[in-house]
Amino acid sequence: MNTPDFSCVITAGEGGEEALAASLESVLDQSLRAVEGLVVLPAGAPAALRTAAGTQAGRFPDRVRVLDPGTDRVASLRNAGLDAARGTYVVVLDAGERLQRHACRNLWEAGTRTRADLVAGGWSRLTGDGTKELEPSWQQTLFARSRTVTRFTEAPELAVRDALLTGFCVRRAALERHALRYDEDLTRSEVLFGPLVAAVVGRIALVRRRIVSGRALPDAGRDLAGLVEAHRRVSHVLVAQGLTELREERDRAFLLDHLVPLVRTFPERPAAARESVAAAAARVLPEVVPEPVLLTLPPVERVGVRLLERGDADGVLTAAYALRRRNVVAAALSVRDDGRVFWPGGPDPVLDVTELGHQYRPFDELKLMNRVTRYEARGSRVLLAGRLVLPSHTGPGPDGTLTARLEFRVRDGSRTFRAPVDSLRPDATGISWSTGIDVTRLLRPFGPRDTVWDARMVLEDGRTRSVSDLFAPHDLVGPGDRSPARPRLGRTTGDTWQPYITLRDHLALRLEARLPPARTARRLVHYATHFRPARRMRLVLRALGRRRDRLRSRGFKAAVYRSWLLRLPVRKGSVVFESHMGTCYGDSPRAVHEEVRARGLRLRSVWAYADSTDGFPTDARLVRRWSWRYLWALARAEYWVDNQGFPQNLDKPSGTTYLQTWHGSAYKRMGFDETRVRLQNTPQRERLQRAVHRFDHFLVRSGHDERTLARAYRLPERTLLRTGYPRNDTLLAARARDETEGRLPRPALAAELGLPDHRKVVLYAPTFRGGPGKRKRQRPLFDVARFAERFGDTCTLLVRAHYLEAASLPACPPGTVVDVSRHHDVSELLALSDVLVTDYSSIMFDYALLDRPIVLFAPDLDAYAAERGSYFDLREKAPGPVTATEEELFAVLSRLKTADTGFQERRAAFAEEFGAYDRGDAARAVVDTVFARHIAPSRTVPAGEAGR
Repeated sequence: MNTPDFSCVITAGEGGEEALAASLESVLDQSLRAVEGLVVLPAGAPAALRTAAGTQAGRFPDRVRVLDPGTDRVASLRNAGLDAARGTYVVVLDAGERLQRHACRNLWEAGTRTRADLVAGGWSRLTGDGTKELEPSWQQTLFARSRTVTRFTEAPELAVRDALLTGFCVRRAALERHALRYDEDLTRSEVLFGPLVAAVVGRIALVRRRIVSGRALPDAGRDLAGLVEAHRRVSHVLVAQGLTELREERDRAFLLDHLVPLVRTFPERPAAARESVAAAAARVLPEVVPEPVLLTLPPVERVGVRLLERGDADGVLTAAYALRRRNVVAAALSVRDDGRVFWPGGPDPVLDVTELGHQYRPFDELKLMNRVTRYEARGSRVLLAGRLVLPSHTGPGPDGTLTARLEFRVRDGSRTFRAPVDSLRPDATGISWSTGIDVTRLLRPFGPRDTVWDARMVLEDGRTRSVSDLFAPHDLVGPGDRSPARPRLGRTTGDTWQPYITLRDHLALRLEARLPPARTARRLVHYATHFRPARRMRLVLRALGRRRDRLRSRGFKAAVYRSWLLRLPVRKGSVVFESHMGTCYGDSPRAVHEEVRARGLRLRSVWAYADSTDGFPTDARLVRRWSWRYLWALARAEYWVDNQGFPQNLDKPSGTTYLQTWHGSAYKRMGFDETRVRLQNTPQRERLQRAVHRFDHFLVRSGHDERTLARAYRLPERTLLRTGYPRNDTLLAARARDETEGRLPRPALAAELGLPDHRKVVLYAPTFRGGPGKRKRQRPLFDVARFAERFGDTCTLLVRAHYLEAASLPACPPGTVVDVSRHHDVSELLALSDVLVTDYSSIMFDYALLDRPIVLFAPDLDAYAAERGSYFDLREKAPGPVTATEEELFAVLSRLKTADTGFQERRAAFAEEFGAYDRGDAARAVVDTVFARHIAPSRTVPAGEAGR
């Protein structure tokens, strides 16, 4: 081979000949053919490895060379490969790492195009779960697009993260020009080499492609000293470049990428290994972890790193449990007089875990760590001991009788066996317990299906009850802790109880077949269920299952609906109501329904619900969305009423009137104005148009709705009802009551939510930010815990997530933050609130009718408007201050009366522009228009008045 384009240096070592073969095969299989492989063998390489390397060199003499520099130092092996390389570019791989099929071609093209000395792309590593691999999450930002950079600040992840461990190539001329080498006195020299190269070369090309896969799962515990020293040297490189701010970012990334994962692995390590790692950490971590950086970590993460730094192996194990099982109180927390909560270990600000919010939960709601310290099997009898931690602020009642029992529950939860705990010894920080149980007599499974049983403990004091899983390190139990089993179906179904620790770190028992009769029986059962007739039967059962699923599918139901149910006659006076796709009993459909009920119209009301009937009216027929009863009700209804849209693939019966109340005025572009819709194919757009053409009446509340929603959905003029929204009648009534009677007393809902009159009520109701799919939990865009800490004495924050989402909230002091996402009617929440905080939600158009303060918190306003599109400039027409940061929001709320003074006229103009048709009688006008034939003539309102 002439001068190759690439020299790929492979350091043979861990993984043996299989790993070497995988790496070398990926090199030889490159689509760019001018690639050579250099296999560098350590001095202590076994004979099998040397033979494998020699065989490959013999098969491909022009493309594979084997080097034996006579050293075991990994850095020296890599340097030997660099010295022997002949290619224009050099790539270094560890054994087991594999180049992607077109990796060298992608690197070569980028280097040729940009004349870069360093070209880097993405890489993936094993996760420890079989052969599954993942790319580090930060690579999404670094390699989001192909680009060329000349400084670290243009791509900070190159230095902040260990991005250049692998997956990059260096021009050989640059290596020689700058005398770049791996530091041979450094065991983790690969951590330093990449940033050092990036610091001295002139141009760096980043490729939006994965280059390397198969990188081994890192284990910081194996060579913590070498890892820390490599990190220190990379930090020196950044300081020498004058990039102090990047050094601080790297310090934090080092904690999150290496030390926190090391803490997480403690339950899986044997006790001796835990002590060894903790001792090594105590030697090398002090003064490496800057406290200001450590304080920026989440509370449990920083506690784990601090305890690791101190060499406290048992404390690190406890922190690891808390990391692996969020919301578990893993240690005996202490609450000081000032209300701050600390992890055990002294008055250290790093150990301040107040923000976890455990101090706000009562004893029976806390998830307490119950750690098993002893499991000893003596035949059928097992001796168990452990300790349940208790935080200082709560615990079982001092006057009650303390009792506890162990429960063993089958994995599906269908059966439970219980045994009392013999001894309980409470003290200031926890409860030590011990007991002995005869597992052979206690646990009587059937055998074939109930083979796994989870253990937990229930503690009671006569009034409260605490349930805790039994946690344990993975080396607590082993093969020597087996006990005999006696299943109800006989010992041929299982004969041994084997304790083990689950992936979630809690104790469980598994029924196994260890003795010849049970093993023989299981082999027979396996054969009976796997020989040819059984396999055919399973195929038949699967086919039947698929057919059953098809009969239950929405597509099949929709076909039956269109083919058969639409032929049914319409049932006069039948009305199907639905609000927000069945998620609630609220909005304008509720207001229309209650108007119908209040006026005693002889209509049969049917309400559709999505999941639960809680909160829906008991005097109406309730049907689950997409059930057969739902389809039957829609096919026979004289009226459809909803605010979102009945399923698009369900045609409206010919004799049915469809009232679409809609769910809000539009700030963001909707319907055929949306970029997403414009990019859809023709059948998709036609399906949307057919769904919209089902509307017989569409409610609008202003000329703005006519110019936006009506045009965006291509609605004919005859469908528009200019009545306003029925849901807003309650808001206008509340405003009138405010002007005549004042704000107090508050509505009855305040008492239900536990809101005192002296607290100001702030409602936070953001818009939908997710996408199609499963309902997701979303965190508010500002720190709710900080809000509670700053305003908790005077305000209560009500959080109302979008109906397609759920709110994820931290624990806060009682009465400061309340999740009202599941409350059915948002209008009741608006009437209750003193101020609204929102972003782009249509809720601001409704709340403006109350003439109460509105604060817009829109940190991504420009990006959101550019991506989604908007009908007007929010900053120009905003009914209240527009804030972009958390500090700005809190500053406005702290001086709300002053800040709102300048927006009262704008808010009035906003309400007039976007709610011109809202006059407080929308429900009556809608009922008079849509259900006119069911109203006595003397009570009918003239059509002109109803349709104004």
